[in-house]
Amino acid sequence: MLPAIHPGRASGSDARAPRSDGVPRYEHVDVKALAADLQALRVELLADVGPADLAHLKRFARWGPAATPPAYATPWTAPIPLSAFLLAEGNFARWALSTHPISHRAYDRIPSAPEHLTSRRFAKGWRRFVDWLDWITPEAWHEEHDLVHHFHVSEPRDPDHVELNLGWLRKSKLPMSLRYAFVAGFATIWKPAYYAPNTLKELRAAVERRRGGKGEVGTLLSWRAWTPLTKEGRELWTQCYLPYGGVKFVALPALFAPLGPQAVANVFLNSLAGEVLANLHSFLMIVPNHAGADLACFEQPIRDKAEFGFRQIIASVNYKTGTPLINFLHGFLNYHIEHHLFPDLPLRQYELAQSRLKAICEKHGLPYREESVFKRLRMAVDVMVGKANLQPIVTATSAQ
Repeated sequence: MLPAIHPGRASGSDARAPRSDGVPRYEHVDVKALAADLQALRVELLADVGPADLAHLKRFARWGPAATPPAYATPWTAPIPLSAFLLAEGNFARWALSTHPISHRAYDRIPSAPEHLTSRRFAKGWRRFVDWLDWITPEAWHEEHDLVHHFHVSEPRDPDHVELNLGWLRKSKLPMSLRYAFVAGFATIWKPAYYAPNTLKELRAAVERRRGGKGEVGTLLSWRAWTPLTKEGRELWTQCYLPYGGVKFVALPALFAPLGPQAVANVFLNSLAGEVLANLHSFLMIVPNHAGADLACFEQPIRDKAEFGFRQIIASVNYKTGTPLINFLHGFLNYHIEHHLFPDLPLRQYELAQSRLKAICEKHGLPYREESVFKRLRMAVDVMVGKANLQPIVTATSAQ
């Protein structure tokens, strides 16, 4: 019997009393009252949005790009770990601290925000090469992450459902050591291997649905998703791999040709090492957010707006928060519960919301999880290899 959500009257610590099998139960949570408290907090935060948020974005957004020029100052002399690290941090910061909130339209409502810092202009057309040139196309990221993932978090429809996506590995007969090795190797290439094709197929399906078609998502396990001999494969290569790979691993190293072939090779190697580190950093910050034996998954789609906030809280986890440097290194994904509840609010508002959101969770007897990212990584990897499972939660309607 799966635990059920019952919109009841009671709230408090008894709302998540464990079942005999250790799985928490939430049947006493009044999701409508919870939704009202969350909406009141949202209104309060919205009233504070303004120039201070824009200044906050600009301050953090410049830290990443500032790391890139020094990374190319001396890498032509030899493969230098510091250069690779700076390239990786610039890469991660542009994604997490600029693209992520701007794509969610977090700064669109600020009148003084320049067009290139709003979703209307950021990374659109030629600005992709200025604002966010990556393996992932901005339009595909918006469709897969901002829309599908956020509104279907930890459901079967969630494109980032770790437990379902790696079902083949979890069910395989591979020794556990090889499963862990696969996850480690996958983490080094996960943006081009997973996010680029996965976001693109979600965008392709959405476009087809808008044109009246079925818009079936398909699978990345098919050879058609990868080969340039198919339409899907050509889109992946022309929109994702060639633009970013051509600039990062061909054009930029070629600029050092006057210094000799060794200089070109050294820049290429530093770029490659920086790419691996950027993949590892983003994997560390993103994957554990919704994966762990203490987090929920859902077998049915969300029923109404009242249930939305409840699901985001019990299916998400925060990392340790604190100083500006800690927040920068986490890409503000250490405020992931706040982000999933209020995705269209600026990053600064997550800091302001945290203490009040903790109080709301305590009031309604809901867990507010905030732990080390490394502990959460271990828990997420356990799910990926099949040593642990998410907690399946169903709605009251589907449980009857």
